[in-house]
Amino acid sequence: MDTVPASVEWIKTVGELKLPVKADQRLQKLMDRNNEGQLTEVELADLEYFLEWSEQLSLVRAEALHLSGQMPNGQ
Repeated sequence: MDTVPASVEWIKTVGELKLPVKADQRLQKLMDRNNEGQLTEVELADLEYFLEWSEQLSLVRAEALHLSGQMPNGQ
């Protein structure tokens, strides 16, 4: 695996990445509707898209936190 030098500040910034507010709100709404069994096919596709996006961000954040020596959620 190749390595690329990065500043600690940049790694910390990556560790703080999260979904944009509107995307997070949409994800929450879709999850609520899914729990109620009310999703259309289009909404289900949207839910899958946002969940995948959220999962990828979580993986990137976890790696950044690992590199910076921090624990998730300030632990």
